[in-house]
Amino acid sequence: MLSLKGVSRHFGGLQVLSDVNLSVPAGSIFGLIGPNGAGKTTVFNLITGLLVPAQGDIVFDGQSLVGTPPHRITRRGIARTFQNIRIFKEMSLLENVVVGTHSRLTYGAADLLFGLPKYRAEERRARERARELLSWMKLDHKADELADNLSYGEQRKLELARALATEPRLLLLDEPVAGMNSAEKSELMGGIVDIRQRGYTVLIIEHDMPFVMGLCEQIAVLNFGRIIAEGRPEQIRSDPQVIEAYLGRDDDDAAAAGSTR
Repeated sequence: MLSLKGVSRHFGGLQVLSDVNLSVPAGSIFGLIGPNGAGKTTVFNLITGLLVPAQGDIVFDGQSLVGTPPHRITRRGIARTFQNIRIFKEMSLLENVVVGTHSRLTYGAADLLFGLPKYRAEERRARERARELLSWMKLDHKADELADNLSYGEQRKLELARALATEPRLLLLDEPVAGMNSAEKSELMGGIVDIRQRGYTVLIIEHDMPFVMGLCEQIAVLNFGRIIAEGRPEQIRSDPQVIEAYLGRDDDDAAAAGSTR
């Protein structure tokens, strides 16, 4: 479904990504992990058109995304959440999710201005869809409450519901369980599995290793802007390069490695 082919990106003299190759199969839950500063969020920003690669190509459903504006990428079927929650706190949960449906609404300015039947019908469908998505996240009982009244974990789920409202085929989740407690993480894990079973493909950036290992079927590891490992969770867990990237090597390990060269 999604392929990164030889993707590189730099900011001035700083090389953030170098020759990244990645393939996310349709219908999968795919994890992208790595230490802080590895370049993970840059990958998301490139996929969603906020940045343009210096080299390489990003292909979604057989068509290149490079140079495509973010709003057109959304229309092509890619949605994302962010590390820092971005919801409208002075709006209700229902209104927040309805905002996400607007990328798919087709009524014009005249329909809106004069309250014509097309506007009324599409807005009614948007609100029905928003309630359905809130029910997926188990937030439908709070649909008319202000988003500012939600707990941190509930705000995360609201942002996910709003992303789903754009009707994506590929959902990018940037650290979805950051700040959540164990119960909230477990509930969201079940929610993401349910989303995949409904036909969505999910690509996740996350630092919580138990969450990633328990959820993702395939994982790629970034370190200093390069993919250093890719495979199933059990392969990644025992990969020496991955262990070194996360834990480093002490002086004795480094000396031992040098003596064998």
